[in-house]
Amino acid sequence: MGDYPKALSYYEKALAIKQQSLPFNHPDLAISYNNIGEVYCNMSDYSRALSNYEKALEIRQQSLPSNHPELGSSYNNIGNVYYNMGDYSKALSSHEKSLEIKQQSLPFNHPDLAFSYIGIGNVYYSMGDYPKALSFNEKALEIRQQSLPSNHPDLAMSYNNTGLVNENMSNYAKAYSFYERTIQIGEQSLLTNHPNLEQWRKNLENIKKKL
Repeated sequence: MGDYPKALSYYEKALAIKQQSLPFNHPDLAISYNNIGEVYCNMSDYSRALSNYEKALEIRQQSLPSNHPELGSSYNNIGNVYYNMGDYSKALSSHEKSLEIKQQSLPFNHPDLAFSYIGIGNVYYSMGDYPKALSFNEKALEIRQQSLPSNHPDLAMSYNNTGLVNENMSNYAKAYSFYERTIQIGEQSLLTNHPNLEQWRKNLENIKKKL
């Protein structure tokens, strides 16, 4: 568990120092607002997280080219906050903007694109649109298969996400296969008592009962 108040204090001091020495729209200020937003997001204080992420976006819009990947990251962060707040319409819109910008500026198999596909997939999943959720999760998985080491925990997360969607579509055999692969990767890359690995094992046990 992170020491969020200490991190927040550190990032706010860093921001205050930058504000004294840099122009109001300098990209380094956006980094500070982004860091503060991330801490608030981890604390589940989504209103303050959104406010800081929006300040970071505003600065990046003024100081960076319109297709810069950092703009895409800002929209992705804002989309995640709206998702956590249950505002799926705004979450989807933000993630789609993020994807559009990243597609203009990054190679088609860049890992950052996967985050946008996952963001969109998560929204569709929560809205109960499983076919669209599956499509976007499969795109994210394909990118991670091409761009990450075979034992990377993010790859395990994508296999798990794809398994979850398949399970909700009653594709139990496919879900089982994805959950198995998830655990194989997780056991290579995570501690045996890691909460993700424990959850993935539960997913596999639960799907066995449906086969």
